[in-house]
Amino acid sequence: MQNAVKEIMSTNLETIDVTENAQQASKKMNDKRISSVLVIDRDKKSEEPMGIITERDLVKHVCASGISSKEVGVREIMSSPIATVEAEATVETAADLMLSNKVRHLVVVDEQTRKPVGIIAPSDMNKYLRANIDMNEVNARIFEAIRAEELTEP
Repeated sequence: MQNAVKEIMSTNLETIDVTENAQQASKKMNDKRISSVLVIDRDKKSEEPMGIITERDLVKHVCASGISSKEVGVREIMSSPIATVEAEATVETAADLMLSNKVRHLVVVDEQTRKPVGIIAPSDMNKYLRANIDMNEVNARIFEAIRAEELTEP
């Protein structure tokens, strides 16, 4: 399917155990140059994510609170439940889900198994838009709308 989520998603999924702290999460994100990590419970022997930590979660729950990142557990700052989209869904569907759920990261899941296979972050959407939007056409439509509006004004 053209414009499918699987075509733009990042497949580099990093995880962190629910027993770790915010400092470990932020260090992993910094070292891997990523904007989110999936939270798992290794004791349950499952790679099924129970939450997600994003840069925004770190800012909101740690930095803005003035709490030491060593003292805040991953469980306390993770976002849960996780917003998901199927790999075969369209990019437009993913964008709608991001807006309606007010999230910047969508976990991409396999349609059959529901297991995570990727993630869509704002950078993935930006790359898609840059590659697929013809700005000349967009500008022409804007000018056309302005002109039509001016012609109908009293």
